[in-house]
Amino acid sequence: MEAMDYFRFFLALVFVLGLIGVLATLARRAGLGFPATAIKPGGKRRLSVVEVTAVDGRRRMVLVRRDDVEHLLLISPTSETVIEREIATEGDVPIAIAKSGDGDGEDRQ
Repeated sequence: MEAMDYFRFFLALVFVLGLIGVLATLARRAGLGFPATAIKPGGKRRLSVVEVTAVDGRRRMVLVRRDDVEHLLLISPTSETVIEREIATEGDVPIAIAKSGDGDGEDRQ
């Protein structure tokens, strides 16, 4: 192959990539794809991922916060499992001290 053939190949590649970019931009403006209005500003979001921890190579534990409630999920490539629902956040945890009924005056937790 000559240098001119490589140059034509390069120009064809640039043309095709440019065409893909233009069509993607037009599709997004036409409303196809992920709507930009679905993303709320940072202060008004109701859903967030608090923490992600790898259990093993295929599974992850994800702590998700919705409004002021957290949910613990186990996510794998084939399934999703809710481990715990409606976990109270740190500020919502009530502190309770149970007193024993035997009259010795010591508090037990």
